[in-house]
Amino acid sequence: MSEQPITQKLEDLKRRKAEALVAGSPHAIERQHSKGKMTARERIGYLLDEGSFQELDMLARHRAHGMGLEKNRPYTDGVITGFGTIDGRKVCVFSQDFTVFGGALGEVFAEKIHKVMDLAASVGVPMIGLNDGAGARIQEGVVSLHSYGGIFYRNVASSGVIPQISVVMGPCAGGAVYSPAMTDFIFMVKESSHMFITGPDVVKTVTGEDVTLEELGGAMSHASKSGVATFVSEDERACLDEVRYLLSFLPSNNLEIPPRVEPSDDPERLVSELLDLMPASPNQPYDMKKVITAALDDGEYFEYFPHWARNITCGFGRLDGYVVGVVGNQPSVLAGVLDIDSSEKAARFVRTCDAFNIPLVTFVDVPGFMPGVDQEYGGIIRHGAKLLYAYCEATVPRVQVITRKAYGGAYVVMNSKSVGADFAFAWPSAELAVMGPQGAVEVVHRRELARSEDPIQRRQELVDEYIDRYANPYIAAERGFVDDVIDPADTRKILISSLEMLRTKREELPRRKHGNVPL
Repeated sequence: MSEQPITQKLEDLKRRKAEALVAGSPHAIERQHSKGKMTARERIGYLLDEGSFQELDMLARHRAHGMGLEKNRPYTDGVITGFGTIDGRKVCVFSQDFTVFGGALGEVFAEKIHKVMDLAASVGVPMIGLNDGAGARIQEGVVSLHSYGGIFYRNVASSGVIPQISVVMGPCAGGAVYSPAMTDFIFMVKESSHMFITGPDVVKTVTGEDVTLEELGGAMSHASKSGVATFVSEDERACLDEVRYLLSFLPSNNLEIPPRVEPSDDPERLVSELLDLMPASPNQPYDMKKVITAALDDGEYFEYFPHWARNITCGFGRLDGYVVGVVGNQPSVLAGVLDIDSSEKAARFVRTCDAFNIPLVTFVDVPGFMPGVDQEYGGIIRHGAKLLYAYCEATVPRVQVITRKAYGGAYVVMNSKSVGADFAFAWPSAELAVMGPQGAVEVVHRRELARSEDPIQRRQELVDEYIDRYANPYIAAERGFVDDVIDPADTRKILISSLEMLRTKREELPRRKHGNVPL
């Protein structure tokens, strides 16, 4: 039998795959590069371990007719899907191709994404979406909209099961924004990533507001104002490097624990620098991130939402090689007070850590909740309850360290023993009280001060008395509300030994469909 027929078929296969590899026109690819952007394939090649990518549905093409589409049926249909590895660990990925139909989503495009999302969920590996598209494909009408629904449904089904990471590397507009919004982390690139429900032209038509594309939906707007973008990078390569780095802190799914690295930092190391960090006056600020980095392995701290709600800091690090999630009030911004945005930011972080078996360390220096009409009307009660709810339902190991102020309901919310913290420690500088000395004296001794011949002197005497009696951790220690008062220099080794004790912690929750978070 002649080998010619199979040879011809192989040549035909090679031709088709060669077409698929450069589905976009040379002009479109050149335009992509001229904007400082990589192509869809270049992004996958940079993100994944070299040679690890295996493509799926490379030869898929749309089936749509009308509006000229039947004459233009490129392979891949504008999205590249498949699987590979990052640092040797399996991941699934899709990468929207702006050089084909502007990355617009149609039926086949969505079917490819559905398939790879189903694969990620079934085998329990992270799902990474590289977004660079113009939204729904107009020519395919309601089919495109229906296809988006399938993506959203899978985002929710996979939530808390596998890590879902969205990387916005170009436009992401209209209904397309809701898939990234339901994933665990969103990365954006300065000046080339844009997300919005409606663009600047529609905004001007409807509201009369003049706003630029960057102001409305740019990376820094979403990183600092809306709280949509978790991480922002200077360019695409730096962005993809950060994605790889984030994955080093995450397990592949909710049934696994995060990967441990062999520590190079001594678990018994004292952090003596913390002794000089606390200001003499309780009203002076300091940088909580210095406390956190001093305690973590090699000072390595990957901050979550670093540009938004900066009065609280959250992020990932390691203690003795084990991954931990850290939450800390930030006294250098708004005195570390809890407000609407900081409550939401920390609540989402706590729930993310709990979903993926990451122990939580909470550093507390909180004077209370932010007062004000705007905060009350904006729902500070409801939003503050989100953080309280998140800590109360978290079953991972939880350790609290009170560095200074722990006042009122905000102290309770910040992972106190009363809401389920496994261990609570306090520095000698800790102040656990219903409110600060000045406010407490004004409330409790109002009548005495009104009758006093020298109210200023008497107020100071009462304040000093209150500080001596209540602005310390010892009453709480007597009652067991904190497990120990510790030398700040011992913070690192105490955290490590505490988390080692909690490594085998197990909690059985009551059976229910799900709780009703105060959204």
